[in-house]
Amino acid sequence: MGIKTVKPTTPARRGATFDDFSDITKVEPEKSLVISKKRTSGRNNQGKITVRHRGGGAKRNIRIIDFKRDKFDIPAKVASIEYDPNRGARIALLHYKDGEKRYIIAPTGLKVGDEVISSQKQIEIKAGNAMPIKYIPAGVAIYNLELEPGKGGQIARGAGNCVYVMGMEDKYVQIKMPSGEIRLFKKECLCTVGQVSNPDKKLIKIGWAGRKRHLGFRPTVRGTAMNPVDHPHGGGEGNQPIGLRYPKTPWGKPALGVKTRKKGKASDKLIVQRRNSKKRR
Repeated sequence: MGIKTVKPTTPARRGATFDDFSDITKVEPEKSLVISKKRTSGRNNQGKITVRHRGGGAKRNIRIIDFKRDKFDIPAKVASIEYDPNRGARIALLHYKDGEKRYIIAPTGLKVGDEVISSQKQIEIKAGNAMPIKYIPAGVAIYNLELEPGKGGQIARGAGNCVYVMGMEDKYVQIKMPSGEIRLFKKECLCTVGQVSNPDKKLIKIGWAGRKRHLGFRPTVRGTAMNPVDHPHGGGEGNQPIGLRYPKTPWGKPALGVKTRKKGKASDKLIVQRRNSKKRR
């Protein structure tokens, strides 16, 4: 992928940047692996808004992605690298030797014609190959990592993301997360070798409000711009500070930098080193 700029025909387009889609080899998706997507606009089954600032946007179809990689020891050939409107990463269409077709999240460097394989045994350390983390040497970048064996990849799936194998520890493997946290995973958890494709996604500048609406995001109003009846930060003449001991949500609960992880979770024992929150800011 590359980042491109356009002629500054408007003030908004002057600062905006775009994806050039140079790595895309096929425009239309595989019909057998596409299903329609129902729009929820941030609402639950009762019609109540549970996620604010969502709605509208361009229509999308869901591409069925193989996160489990459970088709073992059957080689697959990369037929195409495609765009997926539901994620920043590219997806790769695999044609297996037995005739089945599946989509996977494409790693950086994967090309049409390459051969990849998934196995529960030790196989070649090559981008796109999937195997249990106990066979991955220390220092190797991996993605699409399972939290529990057989559950399907949940960790490091976003564009440009990857985690690193740190070392072995009894029944577990130490993994360094993108946040800097070091966590233990069971040796049997499947992962894919490489880094998620499209790392330049973070460099794209939206540029104008309408482009954000096309992505399905509605406007977010600052609390300080509201009236006191609508938000704890509201009210005052002109620009006023928050006027509270700490920032609050619209419902009066602490906000901005508050720890939300519950104490005493079963997975606490698997966290070797917490992330450094000060370093990330």
